[in-house]
Amino acid sequence: MSSLDDEKLSQMIRDYIELDSSSPICSTKSLHADQKSYSLHLQDILESVTMAEAEVLRKIILYYMKDLEPNKQRKWIVMKLAGDDYEANLCRTSWVTKFNRPTGEYEYIDVKMKSNGTTSDAAVRLIIDIEFRSQFELARPTPEYEELSNSLPSIFVGTESKLEKIISLFCSAAKQSLRERGLHIPPWRKASYMQSKWLSGNCKKISFSELGTI
Repeated sequence: MSSLDDEKLSQMIRDYIELDSSSPICSTKSLHADQKSYSLHLQDILESVTMAEAEVLRKIILYYMKDLEPNKQRKWIVMKLAGDDYEANLCRTSWVTKFNRPTGEYEYIDVKMKSNGTTSDAAVRLIIDIEFRSQFELARPTPEYEELSNSLPSIFVGTESKLEKIISLFCSAAKQSLRERGLHIPPWRKASYMQSKWLSGNCKKISFSELGTI
């Protein structure tokens, strides 16, 4: 691949991560001070992209997601990642909520990446969610929160640490949005519940060999 092609691909990844939104992160003067702070903080988080994250995201966007039915995308991505020699799994988390509410369940993908490609380096776990932005939607959001959530990429590829930062930021922003609307904060909008989706210890990993034929 030529250097020009490399530059175009790099720009594509940057645009997808930073501008996968109907509007820029800080485009309106009507933002409250806290919401503006949230936006700037989110921008910092999203713009910090490792080579491993960019590599996996590029493959998903360019090669893995073409002409697939939504209900088959996760399995297909796991199979394609495995075919490209990644240690990839379909992850199904479940957890028991309080007050006898139904058990929560979620599904995403994870992949292990060797740092610098050497066996001596610890493997880096990347979380992949192809419906990421929708997980932070609110009913009756304030314009500021809606703008903030629109700034999230629809496909997330990142470390647990990056995900924890985003969850913390959005749970705080959601609390402010709900209060401004005079609404109570439901349990499923609290950080502990959101973390359970991707970071629950009760996670069943399904490898490529267990997925079977799509």
